[in-house]
Amino acid sequence: MFGRSRSWVGGGHGKAARSIHSLDHLKYMYHVLTKNTTVTDHNRNLLVETIRSITEILIWGDQNDSSVFDFFLEKNMFVFFLNILRQKSGRYVCVQLLQTLNILFENISHETSLYYLLSNNYVNSIIVHKFDFSDEEIMAYYISFLKTLSLKLNNHTVHFFYNEHTNDFALYTEAIKFFNHPESMVRIAVRTITLNVYKVDNQPMLHYIRDKTAVPYFSNLVWFIGSHVIELDNCVQTDEEHRNRGKLSDLVAEHLDHLHYLNDILIINCEFLNDVLTDHLLNRLFLPLYVYSLVNQDKGGERPKISLQVSLYLLSQVFLIIHYAPLVNSLAEVILNGDLSVFSSKIEQDIQKNSAKSSIRCFIKPTETLERSLEINKQKGKKRVQKRPNYKNVGEEDEEERGSEDNQDDLDKTKGTEASSKGIRTNSENEEIEMVIMERCKLSELSISAVTEQNTTDEEKSAAASGSEITNWNRPFLDMVYNALDCAEDDYYALFVLCLLYAMSHNKGIDPVKLERIQLPAQHAEERNSYNHVLAEGLIRIMNYAAQPDGKIRLATLELGCLLLKQLVFSKNGSIIKNVHLACLEGAREESVHLLRRFYKGEEIFLDMFEDEYRSMTIKPMNVEYLMMDASILLPPTGTPLTGIDFVKRLPCGDVERTRKAIRVFFMLRSLSLHLRDEPETQLPLTREEGLIKTDDVLDLNNSDLIACTVITKDGGQVQRFLAVDIYQMSLVEPDVARLGWGVVKFAGLLQDMQVTGVEDDSRALNIIIHKPASSPHSKPFPILQATFIFSDHIRCIIAKQRLAKGRIQARRMKMQRIAALLDLPVQPSTEVMGFGHSSAATAQHLPFRFYDQSRRGSSDPTVQRSVFASVDKVPGNGDFHCMHMRIQRKKYFEAFI
Repeated sequence: MFGRSRSWVGGGHGKAARSIHSLDHLKYMYHVLTKNTTVTDHNRNLLVETIRSITEILIWGDQNDSSVFDFFLEKNMFVFFLNILRQKSGRYVCVQLLQTLNILFENISHETSLYYLLSNNYVNSIIVHKFDFSDEEIMAYYISFLKTLSLKLNNHTVHFFYNEHTNDFALYTEAIKFFNHPESMVRIAVRTITLNVYKVDNQPMLHYIRDKTAVPYFSNLVWFIGSHVIELDNCVQTDEEHRNRGKLSDLVAEHLDHLHYLNDILIINCEFLNDVLTDHLLNRLFLPLYVYSLVNQDKGGERPKISLQVSLYLLSQVFLIIHYAPLVNSLAEVILNGDLSVFSSKIEQDIQKNSAKSSIRCFIKPTETLERSLEINKQKGKKRVQKRPNYKNVGEEDEEERGSEDNQDDLDKTKGTEASSKGIRTNSENEEIEMVIMERCKLSELSISAVTEQNTTDEEKSAAASGSEITNWNRPFLDMVYNALDCAEDDYYALFVLCLLYAMSHNKGIDPVKLERIQLPAQHAEERNSYNHVLAEGLIRIMNYAAQPDGKIRLATLELGCLLLKQLVFSKNGSIIKNVHLACLEGAREESVHLLRRFYKGEEIFLDMFEDEYRSMTIKPMNVEYLMMDASILLPPTGTPLTGIDFVKRLPCGDVERTRKAIRVFFMLRSLSLHLRDEPETQLPLTREEGLIKTDDVLDLNNSDLIACTVITKDGGQVQRFLAVDIYQMSLVEPDVARLGWGVVKFAGLLQDMQVTGVEDDSRALNIIIHKPASSPHSKPFPILQATFIFSDHIRCIIAKQRLAKGRIQARRMKMQRIAALLDLPVQPSTEVMGFGHSSAATAQHLPFRFYDQSRRGSSDPTVQRSVFASVDKVPGNGDFHCMHMRIQRKKYFEAFI
């Protein structure tokens, strides 16, 4: 929609191109315009090409010749553009004119040139021209033109657009009329324009926006956002079968765009604009629609409502995105400490008798459209004696027609003035109501603080946080939060409640005192010695349900619950969790161990799943911001992978996914238990990177089993190496030229990820593939080594194949034994490593990489000078290794001698 060709800008090269970019050619173009003042079918193409050429010359002159703009201004050439537009010359000319103007202003870099173009008010006349906006292409180029102009706004250029004497700002008022345009790209452009306007620090202009446009624009914007929310809720209610997720995702993305736009306005920190916007968001959208729907699910009432899950989901997005303190503090105060009196009170009921509006906190449609409101405000502030010249499209209507309509306009103005004056009185009354209610909120805050600041015990504070000790104080919204943590049937609502609590506790704008009233610590809370017992018990119950065989707790819910519990019971000096709660948590961990035992198998796939799940959890921890961008969690939890929903956001399907879930639950609860007990993790991961042999390590290979081979890689490369097999790894080494019997590692890979196959037509060769550990269970294995190994004879080939195959089996068996030890299962230690006997001391250790620390870098202690790859059996190849070392030494000596 916004595509355009700009290949003609800049011209070509050579003598002809240079002659086009000149003042003389501009004079010729001016001559063409003077001869073609009227647009006809015959000269339409000529005029379009002339306008293009003039634009190209102006861009060239901006960087090369200032006399070009002098001539353009002297001849008042912009008038020709206006005349062409006012002749209603058709779509083709309008599109080309808007396109060339857009490119012209995009490419002007000097302020003087820009001032030339903006002078005489012709640009404003183009802005208010009545284009045919039903044409998508005209609409696209028009809004792009406005956006380009807004990018040029600053304290100096704003005076060309905002006229303080006539109280008019066409660039802004014409743009915001398209805030609800059906095309999303147009709406995005309008938001960009408004943000560019708000960033200009010009007080008269900002006061004009506040007084004349802020209320109508923000009220219509809030209604537009709320209408999208109701449409989103309807989509959730009618799409239980996950058949319309595309539309739902679009609606969620639109709401996120709205919130980011609102946050962008707030962080500009224009105080009086923020006050108006905050008032409308709280009293026209967040409180009456989002918060009111938390406890009032009766669809039969007069107030519009949305479902509970949608309300929690959208409120979580609000707290994750918006951090403006006055807004988020007021919203959090109602959720955590408020009651239904904020929506209907005696003061409001008295006012309702004398006011046309039903309530000050109600989601209602504005009485007038934005365009009508802007027109009324414009007529109120218009001064006829100081009319801006050339502002209206005087060429589109005859003077006689305008004169005949003056009387009707005066009547309309009178009606509009009366209506607006009534609106002013209503607004002032609403402000008085607002002040009364805010005073009531302050009194309630004082009473709350008085309760929480008493010298009470931890148990009394926790009871106060849950509201059980305050009989005269009803907090329905907070009660809903606690009740939704009950996951006996499913975690549909619990996930959204956890997200809401997480978002509120991590919001930088919320006063920590408000969170401390329910003993919910902020992200960086100070020292404390108590926590919310009711919330902690609800989180532990979620963990206990997750560890049950038939538990319907999704992994995302469990992980978020673990994050919140850590935040809840940790202070600067460590864990403050009560013993009874820690015991309950340990019980849940034991249940997860028993659950995983049911899926423990000696098959190879279990080990791969175990390590893959741990790796996935480590690489990709929970990101609540991304979770709250996913529209799929709004729909009821499903267990089928056919929906395309991520595994952690749905229930498991089949034995494989149930095994994966049991593994993840075990990992999460084990990590949480160790963290709360301040104990380090010593058993996981099964493969520790710091203990593995790495490329370029220098190893002591004396008395080691080495097999000489030629490695032919997939790309045809061929190198001589020695193959060595350890407990967990195979390595390719070459002799170290500095020390006899030592080798430099050129490649190292895990035996458990290796595939070895013979070559049919060569008994001396093996095909070996080693895969890189997958970053996720669904990722395709990536080979880090894929080569053919050629040995001296078939005996060495058979020995190498046996050692690699047995090494792979033994490496996996040892890791399975370690998993069994984690699950408190009986372990039967193997007395063999790769088929070769070891001493009982070595067998008893069964620790990974036990040889590496004492031999990798060559300790000077003679008691630990032992081989990394030592074995009682000798394999042909060691002599080859020493012979090659001697040949290298002789070659170095000979080169030094020469």
